[in-house]
This record gives sequence, structure tokens and C-alpha cells, in this order.
Amino acid sequence: MAARTPALESFPPLRAWQRKALVEYLRRRSEDFTAVATPGAGKTTFALRIAAELLADGTVEAVTVVAPTEHLKTQWAESAARVGIQLDAAFRNADLHSSADFHGAVVTYAQVGMAPHVHRRRTMTRRTLVILDEIHHAGDSRTWGDGVKAAFEPAVRRLMLTGTPFRSDDNPIPFVSYERGEDGLLRSRADSVYGYSDALREGVVRPVLFLAYSGETRWRTNAGEELAARLGEPMTQDLVAQAWRTALDPAGDWMPQVLRAADARLSVLREAGMPDAGGLVIATDQQAARSYAKLIEQVTGEKAAVVLSDDVGASARIATFAASEQRWLVAVRMVSEGVDIPRLAVGVYATSASTPLYFAQAIGRFVRARRPGETASVFLPSVPHLLGLASEMETERDHVLGKPKDREGFDDDLLERAQRDEQASGELEKRFAALSATAELDQVIFDGASFGTAAQAGTPEEEEYLGLPGLLTADQVAALLSKRQAEQLAAQRRRAAERQSEASAPVAAPPAPMSAAQRRVALRRQLNALVAARHHRTGQPHGKIHAELRRLCGGPPSAQATIEQLEERIATVQTL
Repeated sequence: MAARTPALESFPPLRAWQRKALVEYLRRRSEDFTAVATPGAGKTTFALRIAAELLADGTVEAVTVVAPTEHLKTQWAESAARVGIQLDAAFRNADLHSSADFHGAVVTYAQVGMAPHVHRRRTMTRRTLVILDEIHHAGDSRTWGDGVKAAFEPAVRRLMLTGTPFRSDDNPIPFVSYERGEDGLLRSRADSVYGYSDALREGVVRPVLFLAYSGETRWRTNAGEELAARLGEPMTQDLVAQAWRTALDPAGDWMPQVLRAADARLSVLREAGMPDAGGLVIATDQQAARSYAKLIEQVTGEKAAVVLSDDVGASARIATFAASEQRWLVAVRMVSEGVDIPRLAVGVYATSASTPLYFAQAIGRFVRARRPGETASVFLPSVPHLLGLASEMETERDHVLGKPKDREGFDDDLLERAQRDEQASGELEKRFAALSATAELDQVIFDGASFGTAAQAGTPEEEEYLGLPGLLTADQVAALLSKRQAEQLAAQRRRAAERQSEASAPVAAPPAPMSAAQRRVALRRQLNALVAARHHRTGQPHGKIHAELRRLCGGPPSAQATIEQLEERIATVQTL
């Protein structure tokens, strides 16, 4: 018995971007359509609505969904079944054809790469719509890319979906259109784009606060030399990488202090209107993940769920956590992309994987909004590269072919080895032994701006930021952070005045000159205030104003900017 045609009236109401993209798709009726939408925006619902439309009008007879992981196969099949589209998530290459009970099947990119001829034959047998979820994965290897192209060239329609339409290499993404720009480089072109800033403005995703923690780190090299560095201070890439790894060492004090702060933030969210709010720790490798789970139990008194790899039982553990009220989940990569756990609201970025693609995928796990006012908080090391990515959350990227590549991030090979179940000791650990690390809140990044001054872990100053209300709009978050920062600076000035008044010198000493760190904090505060004022005058988002200042003045995001760069931006925004 053939599967029934899905009823369009059974679909939930579409969001504005979904309706607009659907109209554009139906108007064009072209073979290929690429939709870029920020994580949490509803790409799955959009794609299934297109599938239902094409099945209903007879354009296609079958649907094939290609997903990155086994877990996402199950997730796609369950979502499709809720709207009357039956997809076989258990299909294997040896099956050759799906049962007539199904409208089609869900497979992985790896599955297609292993036997493209099987999927090409299936595609040619019936008029097929192919939905390529997170299409950038088709460029992961020549086998995957060539396999996808060979298997699905005969498809009547191809719908490409992604929340991160860029890669760090020159592997072209199959079926994606590229256009040559004025600089001569080829850039990917999307037919529909719905970015994070659009979704944030419409309340589709949550505002994300990044709480960056610095601290003193100390380690010993293989030559026996002891080195110390403050996380977040300018230094060579090698020293940054070693200080970063030292901070993430489960045996040090940095991770326990950050996990304690993250759990305190989770409690605030649970008490303020998100009673089931959950937290996710993203670890570099399996050994670290197990150690972090033990730390969480010591800090909170509750066990954490642990998902180590895309193996048998991992999907069930994720589903169990998603449906429970358990506080913490620890994962290596299983939850970095596509997995839908809407209650995740607090994250700890405890991995050395730091390419823009991976960072965007990881942060995407926390942005899915369920009700107005929900916010997300992500704790991360105060590393310049990560601070830049956090400040550029709203930046829309394309895949560029032929552009000279700079090294982006550190130690991503560690994570890849962990995925292959190898020992994740790595070359970096062989070069040094972590000795100690302490944590302190360095700054809070929101909407491209940096707020706050250094606050030791466990102090009232830190608690002021950890205790921010859990239900806030984006504008309320920015206003409250500005207020907190002003109060923090005022308190520092009062303490300095009290110390000066207690001095017994007959002549009052002139105010001590500000250190470079204090000067930067004061300039960041002044810049944020001016940007906020322009936001209220023009209605432009804070992030777009900061991006425009960077375009005009050059330099990195304000979280990393030098004193001179901040002064130039202040002068510039005053003339806009």
C-alpha cells in the first residue's frame, strides 16, 4: 500500500521567513534552491513544507533526505512523520529500495559516499526531491562530494539547507551556485538568507551572552622550563594554545571555577522562568569529557549525561536528556550541529576546536527560542580568536573559493582524532604539562560589544553578571549590561576614593594614572554608550553599528581592539 499524500493543512503556521522563502521557491520552480537560515530558525519545517507541496501537486513521487549524522536521520524521520511524510530512517545501502509504506528515506553523507550508484538508481526510479541538510558537509571529502553529485544529479528537485554556508577549504559544495566577485574570487550564492540578526530581531532565536574567563596559567615544557601566562593577553600562537590547553585541564582550578559559575547561571535561569533549562559542556576529547562529567558531579551533586561519539546508543542518550530535566550534558561532538535540544540555555565551550564553522555550529545549539525573553549564556576562555568569533555572531559568511587561507583556530586535529576513537593525548600535551590555572570573569560580550571589568571567581562582582534575569529582550540585555558595568566602575571609583581619603599624607596625591587595562575598559564603556545612543536614534542593531565602525576604522571587534582603535571608533561614531 502506497504512502498517503501528506495533508498541507496539517502543517503548523509558517514563520515570516519561511513563507517568503516558500513563495520564492514555488515561483522559481528551479531544480536547485539553497536556503541559508541561522540555527534554530526552522529549516526542517521549511523543507518538509516544500516536500509536502511537491508531493501534493505531483511534481515528485519520493523524497530523500541526506543528513550529517545517524542521530539526525532519526530526528528528520520523526519530524516528517508529525506532518504526514513517512521517511525510512533505517534504510541501508544493501536494501536498494525503500518499502512502499514510505515516501522516501533518510541517509547520511557517508552512506551516499560509500555507494553512490545505489542512491542514483533510487533517484532515477521515481521522480525525487533530494533535501541536502547542512550541505557544506558534502565538501568534507572528495568521496562525499563526488558521491553526492553522482547520486543526485538525476533528481527532479534539490533543496540545499545550511546554517553555516561556509567552509575553511576550497572544496566546492555540490549543487551550490558560485558567483565571481569584483576581486575575481568565487562566492557561494544562496536563494534565501535568514541570518541570526534577523531572527534575533523577530524573536525567533535567543540573545546569546558570552562570558569570557581569563586567569593565570602555568605549565612546564618538555625541557623542564616552567612558563606562566595570563589567558587572553597578547602572545604568540604557540603560547596562546598552551595557555588555553592549560586552562582546560580538568586537574586545574580554571574548569571547576567556570563550571561552578555556569551552574550558578543555570540555576538563575531555572528560577527565572526556564524551569527545565539545561547546560552543555563541549569537550575536546573523550578523556576530557569524562573528567568534566566528574567535576560537574562534584560541583553540583548531580550526575551529568555523557555522549562521547556517534555510536550505538548515543542518539537514545541525547533523546533521553532532551526529554528530561537533567541539568548537564557533556559531549565531544555529537551535539555540535543539527541536534535539537531546545532547553539548552547554558554552554561551556571547553574545546580547542575553534574554526568559525565549528564555533557557529556549537553556539547554534543554544539559540533556539521557545518563548519570548529566553536568553542563552555561553562560557568560554578569554582567547583572542574566540572573542573575535563571539563578537561576530551576526556576521553572515559565504564560502569563498581561491582565497588565501590563514590558520583558523587551534588543535582541531585533536577533535578529529577523538572522533576516530584514538587516544587524544596529542602532540601538544607531549610538549608540556599543565601545572595550574585560575579563573576570573574578564568580560561579557553581547551584540558585538564588550561589557564589564575583571572580576575574580566567587566574588559579588561576578555574581552580579551571573545573576542577570533569565527572561529579557535583546534591548533589555544591552541596557542591563551597560547598567551593571556602570555600577561596577562606580564601585571601583568609590573604593579608590576611600583608600585615598584614608591616606595620611598632608597633600592629596594626584590620581594614579590608569593602567592600559583600565583605560581599555573605560573606552569600551564609552564606545558602548555612544553605540547605544545611536541605536536609540536610528533603530539600527548594536551589532550593525559596531560592524560599520570596524569597516570605517579597521581593526578587530571591540573585545580585542587596542586603545588607539577604540579611541578612533569613539571619534568616528560621534560624527555619524
